[in-house]
This record gives sequence, structure tokens and C-alpha cells, in this order.
Amino acid sequence: MTDKQLSDFIKRGKEVLQIEENGLASIRESLDLNFAKAVEMLAGCKGRVIITGLGKSGLVGRKIAATMSSTGTPSFFLHPVEGAHGDLGMVRTEDVVISISNSGETDELNALLPAIRSFGTQIISITSEIESTMGRLSDIVIKTKVPCEACSHGLAPTSSTTAALAIGDALAVCLMDHKAFDSQDFKKFHPGGSLGRRLTLCISELMHTDNIPAAAQDGTLAEALTVLDKGGLGLVALTDGEKLSGVITDGDVRRLVCSGNFNTQISAREVMIENPLRITPDMSAAQALDIMESKEITVLPVVNEEGMLTGMIHLHDLLGKGRLKFAENTRS
Repeated sequence: MTDKQLSDFIKRGKEVLQIEENGLASIRESLDLNFAKAVEMLAGCKGRVIITGLGKSGLVGRKIAATMSSTGTPSFFLHPVEGAHGDLGMVRTEDVVISISNSGETDELNALLPAIRSFGTQIISITSEIESTMGRLSDIVIKTKVPCEACSHGLAPTSSTTAALAIGDALAVCLMDHKAFDSQDFKKFHPGGSLGRRLTLCISELMHTDNIPAAAQDGTLAEALTVLDKGGLGLVALTDGEKLSGVITDGDVRRLVCSGNFNTQISAREVMIENPLRITPDMSAAQALDIMESKEITVLPVVNEEGMLTGMIHLHDLLGKGRLKFAENTRS
């Protein structure tokens, strides 16, 4: 590129930022009592705050929901299409819904709002058009009309989505102030800061004990793979009676397929890894993490003193991130 082209990009970038800045200044000046009433409604919410929107507005909604959840206001995002196909069952009378649409005429969203209203659930809309269909279906409307989009053709959501996002931040911060949400509260909602304390826990406090993915070593490979698939941990434990005798991982299956020797009717015992790494319930999470890091694995079977399988522990259980739904290509 020429120096002129590079200079033009910088100039255009500044223009876009100025347009978006002007948009924020515009909604700042137009902010009225409806915003304060929205904060009041959200502060009095006895349920959850549910954010909904489609397309770019949906992406903005996801961010607002995440911000509120991490700052003391239980919140989640509801996709309007999924809502129309069953997820509306998550909405309760005591919840408050925040609906986002710049035009206020998003068909999928407006088809959902009457059903939400029928539950007695209150609705706050963030839109540029107060008299839109969405606006009329709402209890409170926060107007976010910007002078123009930053897009050259005035089509791509740019300034309008920035405005909606900023309003979401303003609502979240006002709720934080109302609840006197401080730095100590913030830490509670960010478990990464409490990882050190989590790693002092015993494996028995963190391990999976229900529906452990385990199969008999003398059963077929097909039977073991069915358990592996349903288990969701990337590993199936093979047992001799109740004692752990081996494991098969997702990675083992992949290597078996690539070798050309994949036969689901053979005994699981023929392909299992014998005498796999295992830990005991009284070990600490930190010890388990050390083993996982050194051996580059993500899941370990847990056995008692007699070698009986009693549970499973995944790396994400140790880190406080919940159960993983897919597995790494590792061997135990």
C-alpha cells in the first residue's frame, strides 16, 4: 500500500470514531426519566434479568448479560428464535426482560414479547424508535437514537450498537452502585481470583461421582465407546469387577482408527491402557493439577485404597470452569 492509502485509513478510522463518539454524546443528552425507572425496575427484580435480541443486537445483549452477571445482577441471554421453540420456558413472572432492537421492528423479537407479557413479566426495551412495535409492547423504553451509523451506506449497525452497549453498561454500573457492589463482591463472581483456595480442596470435594463413564473390561469395544461418548469427559474407565484395570480415551480411539485396526466387536481389554494413572480422593486438587500438567492429560480416574473406581476428575473441575463437553487427544 502507498503512504497515501495508509494515511487515508487513519483518517477514515478517526472519522468513524468521531461519528460513534457523537452518537454516544447524543444518547447521553437524551437520557431521561425512563432510564432511571429502568434501573429502579431492575433493582427490584426478584428473579433474573433476561436479555434478548437478534443479530448484532443479540451480540450486544450477550455482553450486557455477562456484565450484569459478573457485577451482582443474575442475568442470561435468551435467543428470540430459541425462545419461540421452547426456551421461553426459562422465563418467570418475577424476571425482567431487556429487549434490544434499533428499529424496534425485529419480527422474531416482536413475536416473542406478547408471550412474555402474558406471563406478567416486565419488559424494558432499548431502541431508537419509542413508537415501534417493540416499544409499544414494553413497560419502559430507553431511547437510543443516534444521528447516523458510521457505515458509509448507513446500513451496518455501528453507532447504534455502540449506543446500546453503552446503555447496558450504564444500567449495570447504576445497579452496582445501588447494591453497593464492591471489590470483594467482584472477586466472588470471578473464580479465577480464588483458584489458589480451590486448589487446596480435596479431590473428594470436586470429583464426579454420578454416572461415572465406566464399562467392563471384558465387554466389547462398542460397549465401551458408547459409554465414552455419553460420558462427556473424553475417557472411559475399564473395570475388572469394581477395580480399575484400564482406560480408553478419545485419543486412543483416534489412533486405533488411523492404524486401520478398528474393530468394535473386539474386547475392550485388547485396546485399553493397562494400569493407568489414577489418584485417590484424599489428594489435593493441586496435586492432581501437577500430575495433569506433567503428563499432559486432562482427566484422571479416582480410586480408593482397594483400587475400586470411585470417581473421575477433569482439569476444568480443578480450575472451577465446570464440566467439559469435549475431550483432548491424550493418553492416561
